Amino acid sequence: MHRFTHWVRTFDRRHPLVWDVLITGFFVTAALIDFLGGGWLNITDNPDAPTWLLTTMSLGFTIPLLWRRTHPVAILLLMLPLEIANTWTGAGLQAGLTLLVVTFNIALRTRLRTLLWSYALTLVPIIVDGLRYPDDQGADQSIVPQSMRLAMVAIIGISYRTRQEYLASLVERARQLEIERDQQAQLSAAAERARIAREMHDIIGHNLSVITSLADGGSYAAAKNPERATQALTAIGTTSRQALGELRRLLDVLRADAPSAELSPQPSLTDLDQLIDGVRSAGLPVRTTVQGRATLAPGRQLTVYRVIQEALTNTLKHGGPGATANVSLSYEDGGAVTTTVTDTGRGGEGPLNPPGTRGRGLTGMRERIALYDGTLEYGPLPRHGWRVHLHLPEETPQ
Repeated sequence: MHRFTHWVRTFDRRHPLVWDVLITGFFVTAALIDFLGGGWLNITDNPDAPTWLLTTMSLGFTIPLLWRRTHPVAILLLMLPLEIANTWTGAGLQAGLTLLVVTFNIALRTRLRTLLWSYALTLVPIIVDGLRYPDDQGADQSIVPQSMRLAMVAIIGISYRTRQEYLASLVERARQLEIERDQQAQLSAAAERARIAREMHDIIGHNLSVITSLADGGSYAAAKNPERATQALTAIGTTSRQALGELRRLLDVLRADAPSAELSPQPSLTDLDQLIDGVRSAGLPVRTTVQGRATLAPGRQLTVYRVIQEALTNTLKHGGPGATANVSLSYEDGGAVTTTVTDTGRGGEGPLNPPGTRGRGLTGMRERIALYDGTLEYGPLPRHGWRVHLHLPEETPQ
């Protein structure tokens, strides 16, 4: 039964005109059978009603049902004179019961105010019938039951409309949730892509800068100091293997067919000495100053580490020969930290990145710092060199 009902509703929604024609044809056929077959004579109070009137009322009560859903109030106003004639003449054609169908559609498709005055108009033929042809027990005994029947049809229409609106709201809510889910998935994917881009930039960019500096230094030293050239080549091999290892671990995590990918912890401030040693081996003298004791969460440590890494990488790439760098770390109570990286390179003579580049490193630093409501300042020093200043505020308790 449920499948049949669902099929009927689906068919009605897809082919409303076909369904309206079928319903209207059914009522027209039933009305003509009642009239031509003489069934109306069993309940009529006036068996001598003229044929033309009976024909007009039979068709007038049924054919307009074709538009009952699109113009229910207009159909009611069209049928009311026929129903008054039906009750006044005493013909009592049962086709007049189609007013219940129209009332149901008014309750289903119009406002409550429209339903109330439509209900009041529909009571007119009921009152006429009760007063002109009262029952043996009085006029009220015929008026009240018909009025209650009409009210029940209106209530059923209101209930059905309420249920339809409720189901429609559920469907709309489900659609909104689906849209929000897709949007959240897109935002999550975009955030993950940005995170991966930051990690790959930090891994590849830094190590390639170190390798480039070592290669340049080794090429220069090859002719004059072969031992230094050999050291540079050894450092290049070590840095390359380290970069390949980090990149391989990152790509393995991204592979869907590698659930058991080898994982390693992200860099922290305990790895800062190793980072600075690698930069020094590439030919950039770095001086470090640390105040206080590190008590940062892993994510905040990674942020500070990556900012220092990016600042030193930029110095390697753009500082020029003879540049030096200074890294200052200051830990405060509550997890706050301040980091300043300065160099004596050519930062004051031009932009940090070559023309045509987008500054992916600086963008990545800003994105990392924004996660912890930190601040980042960078720019050339008054005379020469470049300065990067980071401050992460105290950790807020969750």
